[in-house]
Amino acid sequence: MTNVSAIQIDDLTVAYDYKPVLWDIDLSVPEGVLMAIVGPNGAGKSTLIKAILGIIKPIAGTISIYGKSYTDQRKLVAYVPQKGSVDWDFPTTALDVVMMGTYGSLGWIKRPGKNEKKAALEALEKVGMLSFKKRQISQLSGGQQQRVFLARALVQNASIYLMDEPFQGVDATTEIAIINILKELRKAGKTVVVVHHDLQTVPEYFDWVTFLNVKKIATGPVKDIFNDDNLTKTYGINYKVAVNK
Repeated sequence: MTNVSAIQIDDLTVAYDYKPVLWDIDLSVPEGVLMAIVGPNGAGKSTLIKAILGIIKPIAGTISIYGKSYTDQRKLVAYVPQKGSVDWDFPTTALDVVMMGTYGSLGWIKRPGKNEKKAALEALEKVGMLSFKKRQISQLSGGQQQRVFLARALVQNASIYLMDEPFQGVDATTEIAIINILKELRKAGKTVVVVHHDLQTVPEYFDWVTFLNVKKIATGPVKDIFNDDNLTKTYGINYKVAVNK
């Protein structure tokens, strides 16, 4: 691990139509953690991911990736979008989708070659989708589509992976396959940030958690801060969740 945070956010405020969606967020994400972002609907979880990626412009605050702007560090960051934000009718194959993950390192003018195709095939194999490489993305199930987009992120060989509800609409087998890959990424020293909605699996899946509800409620190791008090502050009701001690 380095002394510089993988992601550093200071005084971040984002608003839609003058209504704050994120308010005065300070957040340091250490290198090499597998972190969940949890909070109720409308808490700003997806907005936070998009602000880090520069997709949404904040009205105040700064965001840095290893001490530099996202623009300078974009090659270090891979993104798996929320399933509902993708046009699944776009006529392209699973392999083509994964190959798109190599464009960041190649640039838009140079075309992917043998090395990029080999990496894409290896990524598809890793997520259990190699036999579907020629299948149109629209013909895949929800879980299969999610695996393909995970493979697209893997082929980027990034340092930071941002994922917006990667378990949404997938079956139990796919969920287990995805979390195992995310844990492998953490073991390899990567930083993985996941918008997550299933509170019951947080202690099993993650080692770091950020509670968010427009404002940051708490952030830190799951074993230290994933408790009824922070859940109640975040969700506004008296929450009780079974936590593995």
